[in-house]
Amino acid sequence: MPYSESAIRRALGKAHGAVPDPVTVFDDSTPAVANLDPDLLGALRRAATDAARDGVFVLVNGGWRSPEYQEQLLHAAVSKYGSEKEAARWVATPATSAHVLGHAVDIGLANARMWLSEHGAKYGLCQIYRNEPWHYELRPSAIENGCPPMYPDPSHDPRMRR
Repeated sequence: MPYSESAIRRALGKAHGAVPDPVTVFDDSTPAVANLDPDLLGALRRAATDAARDGVFVLVNGGWRSPEYQEQLLHAAVSKYGSEKEAARWVATPATSAHVLGHAVDIGLANARMWLSEHGAKYGLCQIYRNEPWHYELRPSAIENGCPPMYPDPSHDPRMRR
């Protein structure tokens, strides 16, 4: 029987980057946050501080992940979507995942995602995939030039072809 994402989170636990319940970007006790790239984490914290002034709270559903956790998520996606090709629209391999590198974060609350879509570029925070409005990565050039065009989904991202 295939594992659900919640079963995978329970099995691997916080040490592998699971986030059983959303946490703030200031939660240094959660590896999914603490192991993020320092530049990404700094940008997230600056954005979250400013968002809070607007009454918006930025919570993290996912961030850094161990290769083992990413592999389990990929297996679950293949089971759910029926093929590796379809799963690639939603979940990267451990070798290509920005989460494994600590270069991506998944934002939990819809109003925080909306706030970031409007204001994130001034912090270098950009939504990368059109089908994943929760997935943000740091693009420092966005501060000057705005966020780059989004890929329809991860399968169109050239970084996923390693």
